[in-house]
Amino acid sequence: MTATVIPEAPLPLDRPAHRDPNVLRWLGAYTSSMLGDSVYYIALSWTAVQSGTPAQAGVVMSVSAVPRAVLMLGGGVLTDRLGPRRVVIGSDAVRCAAVLAVAALLFLTSPGLWALALLALVFGTVDAVFMPAVGALPARITHQGQLARVQGMRGLAIRFANVAGAPLGGLGVAAGGSPTAFALAGLLIAVSVPLLVSVRLRNLPADPADAPRGTPLADLKAGLRYIRRHRVLGPLMLVIALGDLGFVGPLNVGLTLLAERRGWGAAGMGWVLAAFGAGAGAASLLLAVRGRVPRAGLVTGCACVVGSVAIGALAFAPALLAAAGVALLVGLLAGLSGALCGALLQTQADPAYLGRVTAVSGLVSLGLAPLSMPFAAAAIGVFGLGPVYVVSAAVCGLGGVVTLAVPGLRRAELPA
Repeated sequence: MTATVIPEAPLPLDRPAHRDPNVLRWLGAYTSSMLGDSVYYIALSWTAVQSGTPAQAGVVMSVSAVPRAVLMLGGGVLTDRLGPRRVVIGSDAVRCAAVLAVAALLFLTSPGLWALALLALVFGTVDAVFMPAVGALPARITHQGQLARVQGMRGLAIRFANVAGAPLGGLGVAAGGSPTAFALAGLLIAVSVPLLVSVRLRNLPADPADAPRGTPLADLKAGLRYIRRHRVLGPLMLVIALGDLGFVGPLNVGLTLLAERRGWGAAGMGWVLAAFGAGAGAASLLLAVRGRVPRAGLVTGCACVVGSVAIGALAFAPALLAAAGVALLVGLLAGLSGALCGALLQTQADPAYLGRVTAVSGLVSLGLAPLSMPFAAAAIGVFGLGPVYVVSAAVCGLGGVVTLAVPGLRRAELPA
């Protein structure tokens, strides 16, 4: 197993994460990288629509999903073998080079959709190793007691990137067309690299018996065995899967159809999404400020159950204002349960397995959950909005029931 980078000096035990320069450098790198991602997707979708038919643009936008899902577990193994910082730095460097290469190509010529499809394929492939490494890195830069706060800070960074990335991408397109937008995305990703290089890593405890020592396949099997046997991580993966499967359809396809049938239009849908984002951001802020939520497992289960009721109620909101209020509650509860699930994953997993643990979680969220969207759309066409929202809410609520029914998960605590 490749040795972990050793810090020049011990990381301070009593410094909160939001005052730790080491964590703040990581946060700056992560935020810049996520902003670059958001601008990249705006540039890619705009350029694809301008270069081909809507159907062709849809294919280009979906190309990255296949390698990301297929290679995600392998990315987790690579992260645990090489170390997450090395993998994140390499991934960001490759993503930056690929985006800037396409920007230069677009400045010089009009290559057509093949260049965009190739870029999406490269991005998806690199994402398969980038995402597990991003999830495993916090445990190497701070101490156990600060990991929950770091999870909240990470959630805030994601919300900021989602809010600011779209207008930044639009400004790039308006200022100089697709080449400028892609160049802006590449530069934002590039900013993360020197910041990551400056991040110090802490020493880890001795590797457990199942740590990566054999073939990649053996390492993958060891990671899956570790998750299955763990009294918290095993049921937690089931909870994450149920939550995402029940949540993705209503929030994406379902909300679009709900706004159309209620006559709210795109602006109304935007207000509902903004309310959801505000609630989710408030949950991340709570975790970032407090650093710890007592009885985290119990709170997660209760938030899942109550949040599922709010999801079901969204389909029956009589007016836009009511729908926005319900969406705010959904965002708060779903954001809280999601942040706590992430914090429990970070604090319960042995650092030697975090890459593989994060890869399994990411595969569930990014590989399996999106498959529910076409089924949700088809079901709404047959049964209507109300029944589909109720079933989706029941699936989410089942995740809360699992949390409350499994003693190890229900009693799980975040470290002080």
